[in-house]
Amino acid sequence: MHAAQCERCELSKQRNRVIWGEGNPDAPIFILLDNPGSREDKEGNSFICGTRETLQIGMREAGLDVALVYVTYLLKCRPIRAYNKPLAREACYSHLQLQLKEKKPFLLIGLGNVVVQTLFPDHEADVKSYRGKWHEYQGVPITFSYHPLAVRRRPILMKHFVEDIKFVVEKFKKNI
Repeated sequence: MHAAQCERCELSKQRNRVIWGEGNPDAPIFILLDNPGSREDKEGNSFICGTRETLQIGMREAGLDVALVYVTYLLKCRPIRAYNKPLAREACYSHLQLQLKEKKPFLLIGLGNVVVQTLFPDHEADVKSYRGKWHEYQGVPITFSYHPLAVRRRPILMKHFVEDIKFVVEKFKKNI
C-alpha cells in the first residue's frame, strides 16, 4: 500500500498530504529524520525551516554536495496533535523499508535519537553511542548524528554534526 492511501494509524486522519522526501530521489546518500514539521507541510515542501537551514550549513561545512542527498522521514505525515508514537512509527516503517528497497541508497545517515531507536529498537540506542561508527541497516551502511533542531538549540553540537557529515563524505569518496 502506498503511503497516500495508508490508514494504519491515526496520522492518516490528521494529514493534509504525504511527504515522501526531498532532494535527488536517485541520490546515493539518504538522510533519515523522524517526521516532517509544520512549516514543511503548510508550504507543501518537504524540508524547509530551521531543520533544513541547519542541515544545509552542516553539509556545506563538511563538503557534502546537496545533489548527492535525498532526505526522507520515518513518518510520512506531519503529526498535528498528540498521537500514539510507537504505533505510528510501526505503521510507517513498511513505507520506509519499501523506499529503501526501491531506491537502494549507498549510505544512510540517521539524525536524532528517535531514528536510532526506531531502527535499532532492541538496544539502549542513542545518537551519542552510535555516532562516529558505521552500522548496518538492511544491508546498507548507516551512521548517526544529532538532529538539526538539537544542533540549533545547542550550537556546541555543530562541530560534532559537521564531523559526522565529514565521516559520511570520507566513506563515500573512498568507495566511488
